[in-house]
Amino acid sequence: MNMILQFARYQIIFSLMAIVASTSGQVVAQNATHLTSQRDIPYRSDEQDGYDDYAAERCKLDIDVPDNVDGAPTVVWFHGGGLRSGRKQIPQRLKGQGMIIVAPNYRMFPKVKSPVYIEDAAAAVAWVFKNIETLGGDPELIYVSGHSAGGYLASMIGLDKQWLAAHAIDANLIAGLIPFSGHTITHFTVREERGIAGEQPVIDAMAPLFHVRADAPPLILITGDRELELLGRYEENAYMMRMMKVAGHKSTTLYELQGYGHGMTEPAFPILLRQVQKLTKNKRK
Repeated sequence: MNMILQFARYQIIFSLMAIVASTSGQVVAQNATHLTSQRDIPYRSDEQDGYDDYAAERCKLDIDVPDNVDGAPTVVWFHGGGLRSGRKQIPQRLKGQGMIIVAPNYRMFPKVKSPVYIEDAAAAVAWVFKNIETLGGDPELIYVSGHSAGGYLASMIGLDKQWLAAHAIDANLIAGLIPFSGHTITHFTVREERGIAGEQPVIDAMAPLFHVRADAPPLILITGDRELELLGRYEENAYMMRMMKVAGHKSTTLYELQGYGHGMTEPAFPILLRQVQKLTKNKRK
């Protein structure tokens, strides 16, 4: 329970930060590159197993496409919220950068349990792979990112290949995984579903760490300061970096943002942009 209360406190702080960021972003957007926005696009169909009214409500995504792009990189951004709260939102810091930005919603606890939210994340990314070229994107330049629970989802679908394989997509086609302060052990909400205390760490098939492998996409891990982060998040990510290297992976990087806690998205976005630029340049050689 202490872990859940601590997370709730961080969520209140982070929600206030998001309100401020979205308000200030209204002025910035006036001078940004012109965008074509599409909202509430369904990425699951009623023909799929488990589709119901809640799926119809939540399994939608938003897209911002800069005008006149051809072969642009795409960033899929999953919102945070502990797998139990939050909504899709395209970060202002990613607009006007010549990239296509996709922000999906997904179903959440307690209305659903693991692995439904992972299945939704995979379905959203599969939709992007199958449709991005018609929007001016390059299917070989799809990056998957997100904050907190969103970072966990990004890592899970990128490292455990079964989720995208269900949609006939090879996870290794992802150009890069860039989780912000995501769990690398089994998520605390998944543990709660099983009656496991939040302070009890678990690494099993629902943990990104369980799926370390040499041939994974480039992995850029970003966390806040180890002394300020939530729930030992820096140490989890440091262990992930070490074990990816032990597994033979050559492209794992860890950034620790000194002086920032769990709500570390603002200083992390420039890192994401630099990494997308770097990886895209390497892909195009």
